[in-house]
Amino acid sequence: MTAPARRDAHEPTPSGPGAPGGGAPATPGGTVVLGTVPSDSHTWNLVLLQLLLEECGFEVVNLGPCVPEELLVEECLRHRPELVVISSINGHGYADGLRLAPRVRARPELAELSMIIGGKLGVGGEAADRERGSRALLEAGFDAVFFDAAAADLRRYLLSGERPGEAAAAPALEEEYARGELAGASSAS
Repeated sequence: MTAPARRDAHEPTPSGPGAPGGGAPATPGGTVVLGTVPSDSHTWNLVLLQLLLEECGFEVVNLGPCVPEELLVEECLRHRPELVVISSINGHGYADGLRLAPRVRARPELAELSMIIGGKLGVGGEAADRERGSRALLEAGFDAVFFDAAAADLRRYLLSGERPGEAAAAPALEEEYARGELAGASSAS
């Protein structure tokens, strides 16, 4: 078994239909630019999201971890994606996202671009904090907000074809979190 080729952390990795090893799309999906917030160095979440996005029929340009805001803007201008997916699991996604979305939206060519953010977005765990955080991220320019392990909600969103202004924070997820039914929602986590 040969080791995978190494690449620069910010060299986009195209995938999906038409890319080496890319399969046929499950549904027509277009291009997605995927990355983390500037402060998040985690990569496993990006691998899982890339697989989910490809399964939903998208071609993925994975920018990797710790994506500088300007690089995200440049890659969005270059690839003209249907959707931008920002992931964060370090607990700083909320703060970074509040700066990131307006930076992307400031470019007239990207003002209507669909953008979603998800993961461990903050360090607070109260449902009220999540509701306020979701509202603030939506007002900052994201089209949807997903908390923690919301893969099923994200998949439904991706396959629904909902785009700007049509989705908010996943309400079913918020209800499950408030009832303590999500993994990691207990105070022991």
